[in-house]
Amino acid sequence: MPKTTPATETLQLRRIAIDTYRENVAYMHRECELYRVEGFQALTKIEIKADGHKIFAVLNVVDDENIVQPCELGLSEQAFDQLGLKPGTEVKVAQAEAPPSMDAVRTKIAGGRLTLSEFRAITQDIVNNRYSKMEMAAFLVSSGQNNLDREEILHLTRAMTESGERLDWGDGVVVDKHCIGGIPGNRTSMVVVPIVAAHGMMMPKTSSRAITSPAGTSDTMEVLAKVDLAPEHLRAIVYAHRACLAWGGTAHLAPADDILIAVERPLGIDSQGQMIASILSKKLAAGSTHLLVDIPVGPTAKVRHMREALQLRKLFEYTGDRMGLHLEVIITDGSQPVGRGIGPVLEARDVMQVLNNDPEAPADLRQKALRLAGRILEFDPDVRGGYGYAIARDILDSGRALRKMEEIIEAQGPQTEACQPGHLTYEVCAPEAGVVTSIDNYIVAKAARLAGAPMDKGAGVDILKKLGDTVEKGEPLYRVYAEYKADYNFAKTLTDKDGGYTIGTPDQVSKTYMEL
Repeated sequence: MPKTTPATETLQLRRIAIDTYRENVAYMHRECELYRVEGFQALTKIEIKADGHKIFAVLNVVDDENIVQPCELGLSEQAFDQLGLKPGTEVKVAQAEAPPSMDAVRTKIAGGRLTLSEFRAITQDIVNNRYSKMEMAAFLVSSGQNNLDREEILHLTRAMTESGERLDWGDGVVVDKHCIGGIPGNRTSMVVVPIVAAHGMMMPKTSSRAITSPAGTSDTMEVLAKVDLAPEHLRAIVYAHRACLAWGGTAHLAPADDILIAVERPLGIDSQGQMIASILSKKLAAGSTHLLVDIPVGPTAKVRHMREALQLRKLFEYTGDRMGLHLEVIITDGSQPVGRGIGPVLEARDVMQVLNNDPEAPADLRQKALRLAGRILEFDPDVRGGYGYAIARDILDSGRALRKMEEIIEAQGPQTEACQPGHLTYEVCAPEAGVVTSIDNYIVAKAARLAGAPMDKGAGVDILKKLGDTVEKGEPLYRVYAEYKADYNFAKTLTDKDGGYTIGTPDQVSKTYMEL
């Protein structure tokens, strides 16, 4: 049992097995003498240090000695790992001073403009866990409400890029692609990467996991191979095979972005400036020299009007150019899901069907992936403009892309257990005969999410009818898969209220946006 220590000296470190998701949290007992002497309060920021190690954390006060005893200081898993000391180590605890960069945040709240040095100070304090989630929310909301002008977007991008490590692959052309999101399915990266790598170009694809969508690239790739790779292993794979499809969370790339996203997504904040800085800082930190950005436009996409897409393209191009990044933007059709599957297992099935040139492969996923891959191949100075699509198609049709994907899976570590779609299923059927005139991306994505995706790999939605398809009354529009009854019920409650499909006449079919 830990010994009691004088109030003014130290507390003994204890690891508390709680995942606080990108926030350092400390736990102190209400009867701790130091707590009373120092006048600590719940949710205040404290400084913890010992043996040259120092972190900042938000204080939680507990009354249960099974969690932490009066002579101990508990730390959440992230905080404990960040401090890097053993349990039982004597640590000093003091009130943390308010981060000086909060003055800049208050300037932004008042509608002022921020300089590069101010953005650097804010991002550095965020990375050092000097900000509480409440303070980060204030920064995000003020930036979103008052917007960021293009110079501020450039400054924020630069500051976020500098907030962590930056990879250098030693290659003249390092390519990447990014879709701004909002379209279910759309797992083009897993087709594009092996095509581009088979051509010989370097494409180290590090992606995030889904936060509010039914699957991210990493979630879907994890059905086939390991994605949680140590930086040294990831680097070796890229040098050996010219590509990877891995989770980017282990590489410490633009860490300020990861921390802000943890606050941004629950608040539903997704302003243009923050989105551009988030995307470009990650790509620059990952060592990309050439980037293709996909902006889908549609009635229920993230970007709903062409004028908004064109404005966003200008901001991307301005920022990328001044950061030394060769950047091109493609505007694509976002009127409906891409592919058939929504959810990790179903999306992985679609991808492998395309790579295997399976006649059952979703044609829209194949065509979009080929268009994107073709544009990326034209970053190669040896490929003439307009020839990329044909080269990409030949690589896919010949089986070279499939062989490259198999190499990447083997290098990352293939999954030993095959995942299957969830065993609980139901179908959402057409309420009347006619033509599918619109599909609500948000509804079908939410149905997949409520069914358990991406946490349950086999959960999701299988699209059976697309825009313009003729349907009879009672004919299935899509099928929902779940692994647990509670999730099944959540999804069914949603789709019983609104299935997300509109049935009408051919002249009412949603307008689509062609590639620009």
